[in-house]
Amino acid sequence: MKKKQFALLILGIVLVGALVWVNREHSTNNAPAGDTSSSFNKKAYSLTDPNSIWIVVNKQRPLNPKTYAPNDLVTPAIPMRANITDTEKQVRRATASALETMTAKAKTEGFGFNLQSGYRSYDFQVNLYDRYVSEQGKTVADTQSARPGYSEHQTGLAADLGSVSHPECDVEDCFGDTPEGKWLVANAYKFGFIIRYPENLNAITGYIYEPWHVRYVGVDLATEMHKQGVLTLEQFFGLPAAPAYE
Repeated sequence: MKKKQFALLILGIVLVGALVWVNREHSTNNAPAGDTSSSFNKKAYSLTDPNSIWIVVNKQRPLNPKTYAPNDLVTPAIPMRANITDTEKQVRRATASALETMTAKAKTEGFGFNLQSGYRSYDFQVNLYDRYVSEQGKTVADTQSARPGYSEHQTGLAADLGSVSHPECDVEDCFGDTPEGKWLVANAYKFGFIIRYPENLNAITGYIYEPWHVRYVGVDLATEMHKQGVLTLEQFFGLPAAPAYE
């Protein structure tokens, strides 16, 4: 190869390398800072189909039909509260499997959970909600108990968990301060769960703080929410806040 041809070849290689570098820098500089969600498919599952693990149920989004009942309810092999009803022992199959894996892992680290309440049928919720209303009035009841047809428990994807170390905090705010409650906040996403009603976000979720109430959404979504630091389904999917019933 002649010297002139060799020089042109080297020049061509240098120019190509420079173009590649410029394009790479342009792509990097134009990527939104901290953007980790661009590849996450928010349409992978339905937000309205009651059979979907991403169903979003709140005061503005009732189940359709309101009397919906899952067809794959099972009883997870985990500890239960002493007086739990037969209905509340059950959750959907995917939820049960995740609960079993999570509670087993927690136990190896010295943390004990039990199931306080799982699935609640439409009729069950009728009786529960009416009791809250009779004891506290509708305004207060609506801050802590879903109306029939609007309950996450009816999907079979929700579970109220109790603390073995501090049973006095079961279904109480102080559950969040128990060793189990703190472990749940740090680890639930690894098993596909989120804390559905976080503290100080009742204006978005429509319900008071419930550190014991976990909702199964699958590992992919729970991990993505954790990575982005987004706590509620409403915020993650850009849905209207649910402060009150119409």
